[in-house]
Amino acid sequence: MAATRTASPVVIGVDSSTQSTKAAVVDVDTGAVRGLGRAPHTVTGADGARESDPEQWWSALREAVAAALAAADVPARAVTGIAVAGQQHGLVVLDAEGRPLRPALLWNDTRSAPQAAELTAALGGPDRWLARTGSVPVASMTATTWQWLRGHEPAVTAATAGVRLPHDFLTERLAGVAVTDPGDASGTCWYDTATAAYDPGILGLLGLDPALLPAVAPSGATRVGTLTAAAARALGLPSAVAVAAGTGDNMAAAVGLGLGGAGLLDHPVVSLGTSGTVFAATRTRPAAAGVAGFAAADGTYLPLGCTLNCSLAVDRFAGLLGLDREDTTPGDGVVVLPYLDGERTPDLPHATGLVTGLRHTTTPRAVLGAAYEGAAFTVLRALDDLLTACGLDPSDAAVRDRPLRLIGGGAQGRAWRETVRRLSGRSLVVPAATELVALGAAALAASAATGEDPVGLAAAWGTGEGETLPAVARDEETWNRIASVLDRATPSLLS
Repeated sequence: MAATRTASPVVIGVDSSTQSTKAAVVDVDTGAVRGLGRAPHTVTGADGARESDPEQWWSALREAVAAALAAADVPARAVTGIAVAGQQHGLVVLDAEGRPLRPALLWNDTRSAPQAAELTAALGGPDRWLARTGSVPVASMTATTWQWLRGHEPAVTAATAGVRLPHDFLTERLAGVAVTDPGDASGTCWYDTATAAYDPGILGLLGLDPALLPAVAPSGATRVGTLTAAAARALGLPSAVAVAAGTGDNMAAAVGLGLGGAGLLDHPVVSLGTSGTVFAATRTRPAAAGVAGFAAADGTYLPLGCTLNCSLAVDRFAGLLGLDREDTTPGDGVVVLPYLDGERTPDLPHATGLVTGLRHTTTPRAVLGAAYEGAAFTVLRALDDLLTACGLDPSDAAVRDRPLRLIGGGAQGRAWRETVRRLSGRSLVVPAATELVALGAAALAASAATGEDPVGLAAAWGTGEGETLPAVARDEETWNRIASVLDRATPSLLS
């Protein structure tokens, strides 16, 4: 009699990002991605508005999970856990039945810039916010968008029975419980990273009833329940599948890289996506203007700098110039500040793009190269701010000798890699794994199912390992030229 083959246990990690949902079916023992599914989202809005229908996220999750399971060719009974990592900061307001009252306001919606300034002043200035939440309000953080909604759509806020972040909304659909984690909660500006709890004084300032908020699980790996009967039917999975609390996308990427909080990492991370982010895991609670002092999914800290304009802005320049994104040369004296959506770091929510230094000899390829340089400069200067906030001198040779981990969609592009190498003067480690947010979510799901440490699981999977690109001499001339233009242009960009 032939023996029955036993399927290896797998988990599902979901990356619900700005533009799409990706679901990865991952082998618990090896970390191998057995199947990957994708489904797109629609983002609408103009003049600073950026919104999406949360119901579309749920539909996309179901579609992506179905595609991943089909690609993995594993039986449903092999799935033991699921976790969602979502785009940070988005504001989802629900009615009493758990249905969205309006489209979600996304992280790159900059309409709340006036509210950010008003809130900063109302609490007594940036230092007060840093001491209590680890971050200073900027346009798009959840507290500022809630305040914008209060002023512009009071009937909606009056009818609100639940306030959620994007990943919270999806986790609630899976497990039927309103829960978040310290990592994603720390991006709201109403969560105190020092006390690991919502700040009642700030909630009062916002007129936000704490009963509307989800409970905060101890970590993103916390098992918050199992699939509801409705979710199990929608996904074609057993109802016994464990559901983790999940986390924000940046926190999940850190888990996916196997980054713990033993101290400031030898490999700070630069992520090149729609936005550009820089982060590092540390046990030291950061509190510095210009750096978001987030919590990490594993209970440590994840100081982070974010720029709104990264790969999407550069791709827009490529489209305007009629070029392939890789058809580029260095800027040759041209400077592009690609602030097509305003900017967050530096805090210029009303800025527009700027191109200067054009000559008769300037080629389209050089203009595109300058767009890469402007975006990379903005991200790398945010990294310098982060290092300073963690007590390090960015100009110190020992600090500059530390490699950068380069992740995100842009990390796969030659032009992005070479521009970051040239402007940073650092060696780069480009992990072979490309779906690090989904892999981090999978590690959280595996932890919820097995009780093992999620960072340890991801480290054992080797997801942070990859190609190393040696350092090249730093292009000080280009760096200084961009810095000079930005410093001169900032007064006009603020207007």
